[in-house]
Amino acid sequence: MSRQTLTLFDPALLRPAIFDALRKLNPAVQWRNPVMFVVYIGSLLTTLLWLQALAGSGEAPAGDILAVTLWLWFTVLFANFAEALAEGRSKAQAASLRGLKQETQAKRVVPGAARDQWSLVPATDLRRGDLVLVEAGETIPADGEVIEGVASVDESAITGESAPVIREAGGDFSAVTGGTRVLSDWILARVTANPGETFVDRMIAMVENARRRKTPNEIALTILLVALTIIFLAVTVTLLPFSIFGVAAAGAGAPVSVTTLVALLVCLIPTTIAGLLSAVGISGMSRMMQANVIATSGRAVEAAGDVDVLLLDKTGTITLGNRQASAFLPADGVSERELASAAHLASLADETPEGRSIMVLAKQRFGLRERDLQTLEAQFIHFSAQTRMSGVDAKGIPIRKGAVDAIRRHVEAIGGHFPAGVLQGVDAVARRGSTPLVVAEGKRVLGVVELKDIVKGGIKERFARLRRMGIRTVMITGDNRLTAAAIAAEAGVDDFLAEATPEAKLALIRQYQAEGRLVAMTGDGTNDAPALAQADVAVAMNTGTQAAKEAGNMVDLDSNPTKLIEVVETGKQMLMTRGALTTFSVANDVAKYFAIIPAAFVTTYPQLGALNLMGLASPTSAILSAVIFNALIIVALIPLALRGVTYRPTGAGALLRRNLAIYGLGGLVAPFIGIKLIDLLIAASGLA
Repeated sequence: MSRQTLTLFDPALLRPAIFDALRKLNPAVQWRNPVMFVVYIGSLLTTLLWLQALAGSGEAPAGDILAVTLWLWFTVLFANFAEALAEGRSKAQAASLRGLKQETQAKRVVPGAARDQWSLVPATDLRRGDLVLVEAGETIPADGEVIEGVASVDESAITGESAPVIREAGGDFSAVTGGTRVLSDWILARVTANPGETFVDRMIAMVENARRRKTPNEIALTILLVALTIIFLAVTVTLLPFSIFGVAAAGAGAPVSVTTLVALLVCLIPTTIAGLLSAVGISGMSRMMQANVIATSGRAVEAAGDVDVLLLDKTGTITLGNRQASAFLPADGVSERELASAAHLASLADETPEGRSIMVLAKQRFGLRERDLQTLEAQFIHFSAQTRMSGVDAKGIPIRKGAVDAIRRHVEAIGGHFPAGVLQGVDAVARRGSTPLVVAEGKRVLGVVELKDIVKGGIKERFARLRRMGIRTVMITGDNRLTAAAIAAEAGVDDFLAEATPEAKLALIRQYQAEGRLVAMTGDGTNDAPALAQADVAVAMNTGTQAAKEAGNMVDLDSNPTKLIEVVETGKQMLMTRGALTTFSVANDVAKYFAIIPAAFVTTYPQLGALNLMGLASPTSAILSAVIFNALIIVALIPLALRGVTYRPTGAGALLRRNLAIYGLGGLVAPFIGIKLIDLLIAASGLA
């Protein structure tokens, strides 16, 4: 990877995060997190109470109030630090992307003029619709679409992959990105974005604005946390008059202090998850970025976690992308070697992956290698869309390979006959989901070469894994139903859509959505744009057309269609992380009840001492231990919030049981151990 990847606690992230945590003490910033805002107000209140105690009229010793106050401020700062650290990772990624933008000179071509009639202008002067010439060794000055020429382009600055890619006019591989470099040949591109609107600009904005976006689930969870906070706030406020009444009725003891009530409130409200919630959301987008996927918002990442239908393109996703020769099927009276020899000879000048695979198969089966082209007096016939054939004339004898109907017309045109046995072989190949190529030598049909879609290794296991997650996989292909059914069976997908048109893809997505399902899809062509716009999660390929990238809510910089599976897993990991931290936070509060409530009210109601199950040293030590633990647990969970819970593809029931066993039980046990250890340290040091 050419982009720098910073570790979780890299000094380059830690230092700015510490200062950002202090800057976030601004009330306008704190208000965005209502739960932590309550802690913030409580910290201010205890600070005032400490100042009052210094003046000699405090409700408790100044040292005791100061200790609680400091740890309340630390709680706020640690929550700010978690958010700042997550934002810092996004800022570092944005800075890395901004480094792609450089002051570049562009060769602007006047529309209608010759290619070599250009003027040199700064790239910032380019506007949408301008034509630019980019030659070998030059940097592409702006996002654009190739309208003429073909070139090898180094996109490692964006994708991190060192292998160059081909960009050419027409088709789905015409988009070029500003900041990438042409390695060979030349291209004439039409600029598709004004300054500030380029793909890199949008990526920077997406990454930098990550902290400002909340997903629906995150909003719902925030509402729940606020509701719990309001409930505990109401309960805590009413405890003071109860305490005063109890003291008055008993004629002994002392009412609970406001400092103690603030500590009680902070420990009982869900501060742990509230302090880490924003960090979880931001880190979800950050993990997408580390996987070379740009998400337009946290909403897109979260939607990926809820997806239950995946639409996957066959070519390049389920199959390797190029059909390969798998068998020679000779006609009656023809040996397999004779067919392989003719197919090999006809493929010598064929640079397509299919042609090269025929040569490889002939070499593996019969050891056919170099041919003496001079002796054969070979004249090669290149493939054309009109003839749908290619081949060679060897010593005046035409050897051709191509589509069935094309070879049939060719043979019959020169007086030959197309054997019925070969037609049967063609049908058998088609039923297997393969593509038949027929080979003829002069008037004689030699047989069929079977080209097979090679299903990617391990893809069937990945689909089985998705099935265990409750996700339905649907293969999308332009092949006929017979071919599509064969590939779908081999790959192990749940369903398929054959002879797919843009309208058919759109209708299928809408059908699933009408059933209440969330649909994810990947695409790269203009014809995919309507379906990408309709899908809940739409991953567009960076090598694809501008229309596809604008329609999607994610862009895969690696242009790897199988990345969609990784996107879904990352989304689910983010949801699992939030659920795990929420479970841990709520369970945590249960244990804190036994630390603070007996300590807070034991002077009013001595009978509550029986609830001091932890055997804490003193009321002051108990309260301080709980507050310290409440702050430190946020720090301890920051790595988990940023890295995410380890994802395992299991059903919802098993996942819930695992979540409760690890984070529920862990949340119950950890405070008992942690608060007791802190209490022992405080007692040993004589601080309380």
